Order: sequence, then C-alpha cells, then structure tokens
Amino acid sequence: MRWRSRGPALTGAIHPAADPRAGDVETLRDAAAARKQRAARLSIVSNSTLIVLKIVAGAATGSVAILTEAVHSSIDLTASIVAFFSVRKADEPADETHMYGHEKVENLASALEGVLILLGAAVIVYESVRRLINPRTIESLGFGIAAVGLSMVVNFAVSTHLGRQARATDSPALEADAAHLRTDALTSLGVLVALALVAITGEKRVDPITAMVVAAAIIWSGVRIVNRSSRVLVDEALPEDEIGRIEAAIDRYRATEVLGFHKLRARRAGSRRHIDLHVQFRPGTTLERAHELSHELQGEIERQVDGADVLIHLEPADRAKADRQNADRTELTDVDRG
Repeated sequence: MRWRSRGPALTGAIHPAADPRAGDVETLRDAAAARKQRAARLSIVSNSTLIVLKIVAGAATGSVAILTEAVHSSIDLTASIVAFFSVRKADEPADETHMYGHEKVENLASALEGVLILLGAAVIVYESVRRLINPRTIESLGFGIAAVGLSMVVNFAVSTHLGRQARATDSPALEADAAHLRTDALTSLGVLVALALVAITGEKRVDPITAMVVAAAIIWSGVRIVNRSSRVLVDEALPEDEIGRIEAAIDRYRATEVLGFHKLRARRAGSRRHIDLHVQFRPGTTLERAHELSHELQGEIERQVDGADVLIHLEPADRAKADRQNADRTELTDVDRG
C-alpha cells in the first residue's frame, strides 16, 4: 500500500458500484474474461500435444535433454490448467465471503506456476547429474532434432499469443503462462544445439550438460515469477508510473469546490487496481454536489488507469486542516523523543 498527501485535507465515501457507467465496465470485463479463457485453453491443447511428441522423441533417441523437455512440458500443462481455472475464478463477481472480488486468484496461480517451474528445474538437474555419471548413447538424432524444433516453434507461437492476450487483459496468470512457455521454447533451442553438437562431435556428455544449462534458465524464470506474484499478494503499492498517472488525473480535474486530496493508496489484485483517497471540498459544498464531483473524478482516474476500482472519501476543508495539524504535532513529538 502507498500513502500520498496533496493539498489541505462530510464523512462519506463514493464507490464505483454506484456509478451508472458500471454496466459498460462490466461488459468490457466480460469480454476480457472470454479472451483470457480462450488463450488458456490454447495453452492446454498445445502443451498436451507437445508432451506426447517429446515423450516419443525422448524414448526413441534416449536423450535426457529431450526427456527433461517432456517433464518441462508436463509442468507447463499443469500450469496451463491452473491458469485456465484461475482466470475463470478471478472473473467471478464479488460475493459475501470475497467482498473485494476474486482477482488475487490469478496472482496466487502465477506464484504456483513459478513454484512448478522450480520443481521442473530440480527434476532436470537430478536427471542430468545421473546421466553425467552414467552417459548413454543417443540414437535417432534426426527424429529428435525435428521433434524439438517443432516444439520450439509451437511454444514460441503460443507464448507470443498468450503474452499479447496477457497485455490486452492485464492478466498475471496468462503473463506467467506466457513466460513459462517462452522459457520452454528457449530451452528447446538449447536442446537443439546439444543434439547438433552430439551429432557432430559424438560426445555424449554434451547432452546432460546442456540440460543443466537449461535448468539454470528455468530456475531464473521461476524465481522471477514467484517474486513478482508474491509482491502483489502482500499488497505492494502500484509502480511509480501508475501512481503518477493517478496523481496526474487528479491534478487535471479542475473543480472550484475541490481543494486537494490526501491519503492516496493504491494496490493491485489480478488485473484490477484498488485505489482509495480522501478528497477535500470547500466549506459550503453540498453533499449532492460533492457526490457528483467524486463520480467525475473517478471517471478521470479510470480513463488513465485500466481496471481501476476507485473509492473516494469526502472531507471538508476544516477537517483537513485539523488532520494536518495533528500530523505536524506527531512529527514534532517524534523529533523531541529522538
């Protein structure tokens, strides 16, 4: 969470649920939900197909690198299934037990995908060490190279599509799934290089060594995904650029009755941004007028920040002054104690 103050500081709060534009917003969110689910289904289908292909190629060639690719695709499939169900759950409306909605399910799913990536890396490292100690001859290299090459092309294509949909819908679950498949495509490229080197040099240990390099890349990707998702789960504040857009939207809103704002807080949950702030109004501003101005300010913020869920607390100017004086006294007391 982030706290910001601006300007001099009626109790009451204005929530977007009361906005007559809410129906249009929900229509857009339904369309985004459908796009996310279609993308997640595509990931499931592609991973299922690639698992079968890699298992057959690994069994035919005896390559540990190809077999570890099959393990990686199996984890990709699990992650894709998790992503599919998480985007469905995240788009369910708020209810009595989840009053802020279910959007964080996507962040939880993203973190789980990161853990699965790390688990796959551990399996690859174990099998690679075993093959380094007891190397095996690799056969049917041509078939293995063709299978891995096809897998690489498919994963690049699907990950690009998922990444595009993740950016369009601001979905952390699809973003993690896209990163997962992108890592798989890059590791397939490494395996291709290894198989080519084995074919050229005849050195059997190139295969498990390459698999370990692949595992290192997978570990990096998994740690990055877990770290990013965990920050959202503990309500880390929005990035500076998004906070800047919120403040710019408020600054652009020029109503004579509005004196300023303070206590700006913003956090993320899935593709939603929860934003709340206190807005100060001039003495004599009616509740009806303050309510109307708050809706206008909400609209300005929502135009600048996609997926914004804005809550505005109304305050009179005299209360803002009292709050500021209390804050000053607290700071002086802390200095005296220091």
